[in-house]
Parts: sequence; C-alpha cells; structure tokens
Amino acid sequence: MKHLIVLLSSLFVAGAASANAGDAAKAQPIVDKICGACHGTDGNSTSPTYPNLAGQHPEYINKQLNEFKSGARKNATMAPNVTTLSQQDMLNLAAYFSAQQPKPRLAKDPALVAEGQKLYKGGNPGSGVPACASCHGPAGAGIPVQFPRMAGQHAKYVQSQLKNFRSGDRANDGGKMMQVIARKMTDREMLAVAEYISGLR
Repeated sequence: MKHLIVLLSSLFVAGAASANAGDAAKAQPIVDKICGACHGTDGNSTSPTYPNLAGQHPEYINKQLNEFKSGARKNATMAPNVTTLSQQDMLNLAAYFSAQQPKPRLAKDPALVAEGQKLYKGGNPGSGVPACASCHGPAGAGIPVQFPRMAGQHAKYVQSQLKNFRSGDRANDGGKMMQVIARKMTDREMLAVAEYISGLR
C-alpha cells in the first residue's frame, strides 16, 4: 500500500504544481457558457447525474479535464465540452471550482447509511475491500494531489463511477486502484457506500 501511495503521488506531482497556477477569475466566462449548466455556476450540481466540483482539489480537477481531452477518461458529455479548452483554461477552471464552497447534503436512506458507514470506515475484510476512509479520509475530504474529495457527492454519481471502474469503462485511476477495489464490491455495497458518502461533511 505504501508503494502504491508513493506511485500515485509521483503521478500527480506535475499536475499539482501546475494546477496552482490557475486564475479563477479568468474561468468565469467558461463556467457561465459551458460548465455551469451541469455542474452549477458555484460547483454544486443540482442534478445527481453530474458531480459536484465545489471544493474539489484543483490537482484532481485539472487531471480529469486533461484526461477527458486526451481520451484517457471517456465520457460522451464531457468530450465535446473540453475540445476547445487550452491547458491554461483547465488550470483556471481547476482554480475556480476548488475555491467554491461545497453545500452540505443529507443522505436519504438510514439503513443504507448504516451499511455504507461500516464499509467506508472499515471496508470488507472478507472480500478484500479496503476502507474508503484510508484514502479519502474519515470525513471524505480526500488527500490533495493523491485522492479526491468525496464528501457530499451525489450518491447516484458515486454509484455510477464505482460501476464504471468495475466494468473498466473508467480506467484512468492511478495503478488501477479503484478498478481493483470496485471489482470486489457488490451492487449493494456500492449503493450503500454511495449513500453514506452523499451525507458526509
């Protein structure tokens, strides 16, 4: 695990240094014209299909935008929206959304939350699923450069990404860490942990 974290850190170092060079003010026209329709102009999406970006680590946002553009991460909605973005545009967007204030959300299903909490905090030793908190933090804040913020993310979106990692439709995770983990998870576990994450703050 230690070696994997070192590997992931090295993959993000270049992006981390450059993501800090973004100018949030210059991103506003792009947010108004393109991003805001799905992600909200303040980074808090009103649709559970689209992720919240408010408060997300700039390094992570920059990495995802670059990989949508290169095709390393495939998404029919994002692909046409990133084609005209320059490297500086992506840095600016990363700076903009990371500076926005996330809105706290409430999980809806108490039973699922209880199941999800156990998995998030303790994993499933029987199937080899590690605790989500070991990488994303006990409160879902993530670890800058290495692991994204998860707190308050839409349950539907989290669940869809776990399924994409499991199927291989999403394969841009460093060291294939999330793909390996997701393949060990049941549909019920994905649903439960996604519900728990949606209420984290």
